[in-house]
Amino acid sequence: MTRPEAKGKGKDTGRIPLNRDRVLRAAVALADATGIDALSMRRLAQELDVVPMALYKHVANKEELLDGMADAVVGEIDPPAAGPDWRPVVRGRILSARRVLLRHPWAARVIESRTGPTPAVLAYLDSMAGLFRAGGLSADLTHHVMHAMGSRLLGFSQELFDTSGPSGPPDPALAARFPHIAELAATAAHDDGSTVGGGCDDQFEFEFALDLLLDGFENLRRRGWTSPRVGPVGPVSPLSPLSPVGPVGPPVSPR
Repeated sequence: MTRPEAKGKGKDTGRIPLNRDRVLRAAVALADATGIDALSMRRLAQELDVVPMALYKHVANKEELLDGMADAVVGEIDPPAAGPDWRPVVRGRILSARRVLLRHPWAARVIESRTGPTPAVLAYLDSMAGLFRAGGLSADLTHHVMHAMGSRLLGFSQELFDTSGPSGPPDPALAARFPHIAELAATAAHDDGSTVGGGCDDQFEFEFALDLLLDGFENLRRRGWTSPRVGPVGPVSPLSPLSPVGPVGPPVSPR
């Protein structure tokens, strides 16, 4: 006896055919509703009312599913607007990327966990580099700009540590040992509703750093800045702008 690919096959003639796009849209919706750690091929198959093996006709494994989900999310970023000044154009597109990540709180972690650039991420980075070049930045300066921006190009800041735990006054012993850190912690106030991935990356902090960077890049452009050349420049990994300090945060479960 052969195993049916879909539950109730032959009984529901109005079933929507399964395809890659439908699988990815369902996976994104499931991650939005339950979190990325709860996503598994079996759970996704239940949501789609199919047997798990039916999914593997459209994605080879969970890693390919996560790649596709990352691309689906990046595909929601608005295209760049036209304008005479490159800074508001770049700023607007990056803030669009941030709004997308706020809609999909799990996405930043998935993007960080990829071992190579997915097609949509690579196309987005290529487009952003084109905006800098069209704004008058040299290829040399644009190279360094992409590194300096890092994950901010995609709308989030990488945190060195997980600071998403409960807030409160610092431990007195730690405060005595690290007084300056304690002082900063006591004055910090973050809008948790605008935070991507927890921690300190709220909207004000993100825009504060973004504007400093963009203004600094424009200042270098006006000065005709070039980097010191001590030898030929070697090849650059297309993913390097995303990984200034490497992946941050817990890995995504390969279930």
